[in-house]
Amino acid sequence: MRVLVTGANGFVGGALLRRLVALDAWRPIAAVRKLPRDSATIGDAVEHVELGDLARGMFRSVLFTGVDAIVHCAAQVEVKAKVESDPLSVLRAVNVDGTLALAKKAALEGVKRFVFLSSIKVNGETTAPGEPFKADDVPAPEDGYGVSKLEAERGLMQLARETGMEVVIIRPPLVYGPGVEGNFGSLIRLVGKGIPLPFGLIRNKRSLVGIDNLVDLVVRCLDHPAAANQVFLAGDGQDLSTAELVGALAMAMNKQPRLLPVPAGALHLGARLIGRRAVARRLLGSLQLDISKTCERLDWQPPYSVEEGLRCCFDGSSERGHL
Repeated sequence: MRVLVTGANGFVGGALLRRLVALDAWRPIAAVRKLPRDSATIGDAVEHVELGDLARGMFRSVLFTGVDAIVHCAAQVEVKAKVESDPLSVLRAVNVDGTLALAKKAALEGVKRFVFLSSIKVNGETTAPGEPFKADDVPAPEDGYGVSKLEAERGLMQLARETGMEVVIIRPPLVYGPGVEGNFGSLIRLVGKGIPLPFGLIRNKRSLVGIDNLVDLVVRCLDHPAAANQVFLAGDGQDLSTAELVGALAMAMNKQPRLLPVPAGALHLGARLIGRRAVARRLLGSLQLDISKTCERLDWQPPYSVEEGLRCCFDGSSERGHL
């Protein structure tokens, strides 16, 4: 069976392609924004095709030839507010309009299933202690990215009702693994340098998902009958405080964690004074996911523990090899 992966050059898309290459059941196709002039540079383990202009919704029919399923990983994640007068419209152009145009074309061309990588931001940004987000909770996005993902989800479900093409929505939290960037990558570098971090008294709980666990879930959603037209939350099934995460990262690097006992209130105050409230919210607040629906409906369990996933960030044992 042929599966088309958008965002093929991205963190999740690239890892998914590597997993599919190792499986006999699927023939992966990498949809990239633009093919390089030298096709030899993209390798021969995966067929590559040019996606087209996602923001304009312009795709060639040949893109969908013989395709049984699409995994849509491509997205507009950030917009520089200082550059764009209306950042939400930029996010919507790709994440909503582009996604729905791609899905509509896929339905017309006979694609059977469309798997959409959404975000836990659709649910919200924080959870109260002991009250994790669930897949069927009322959405409450707080930023433009979350809003755009929710609008895309709703449009896809409406399309599924109108056309019969099956839609599967996966909402992951922070995804980590070899080569991860962003705030998690910065945290890895700080721990690796042995810099003391002020999180010794932080007792929050946050859900994460390792790249290999997420990819395993996506593969399960490609053809599982019970996945059709459902929303699933992704996670490792093990929540960590920021202090525990720093300790686990240090252990994975064979280092001693260096944690300072600074009260959370002082950290929140300092973050407000330097304009980093959003970062403090992620480091100090809780964001827990209940993945019981995912596990029960799909007969699935995360194959790797958090400890195994973090070790893969440093020892190269992840399936994130090279094509």
